[in-house]
Parts: sequence; structure tokens; C-alpha cells
Amino acid sequence: MHFTRPRELLVAGVIGLALVYFLFEVAYESMPSLPTLAGATLLVLAVGELVLAFVVRNRIRSGRVVTGIGIARAVALAKASSLLGALMLGAWLAGVAYLAPRADELTAASDDLPAAIVGAGCAAALIAAALWLEHCCRAPESRDHDRDRRVTG
Repeated sequence: MHFTRPRELLVAGVIGLALVYFLFEVAYESMPSLPTLAGATLLVLAVGELVLAFVVRNRIRSGRVVTGIGIARAVALAKASSLLGALMLGAWLAGVAYLAPRADELTAASDDLPAAIVGAGCAAALIAAALWLEHCCRAPESRDHDRDRRVTG
């Protein structure tokens, strides 16, 4: 497994943007209103991954035992979450792109716009937390170990 590449996130975001914008174009009139905190679930996931990232980083830095399978699971979680975040960021940005120009004309659009903005922010937070978790799961550089030995030895 490789670490997440920016182009993977970009592709996921564009797919989410295109599909949801098309959905808004076709079916917005028949859709129920968006709850303002609809995207907040992504923020909850982001906070959980942020906590996990700091736990993993502290364990690796302190030299405590970290199992390979535990790190592999954390990296898989981070990779899946960053892709989900990118897909959802594209989806929420599609909502913003569709609703913002219509907010002055349609009351429903002006009511739904804050939900799309909150959702986009929460999706961006999930991407950031997932990429940080993935970064924290990397093995320390060998020169860091050499420098630590010289300082303590």
C-alpha cells in the first residue's frame, strides 16, 4: 500500500463535485432541505483521527511497542478517510456552487447554503486529519535515530 497521493484526492473530489452538481440540477426542487449540521459527522471522524494520530506519534517517538498490524490499520483508516473527505468535499462544494447563485432568488437555497458551507469545512477537516494520521504512521527517519543516539550517548 502506498501513501495517499494528491491526484487521488483530486479525482475523488471531482467525482463528488460532478455527481452531486448533476443531482442538484436534476432534483433540487424535490429534495428535502439540508440540515445545517449535516456534515458534522465528518468533523467527529476528523477529531477521532486527530486523537489517534497524536497517540500513534507519541508511541513511535517514545519507542513504545507499536504493532505493525496496528499501524497498517491506522494507515488504511487514514487513506479511506482522506478519500471519503475528498469525495464529500467535492459534493459539498457542488452544493455551494449550485446554491450560492440562487440564494437571492430562492428561500430554500438560502436556507440550504449554510449546510453546504459547514459540510465543506468539515470535509476539509477530515482530509487534514486523515493526512496527518497517515504522516504520523510513517517510520522515523534513520538520521533521526542517529542524532538521538549522539545526543543521549
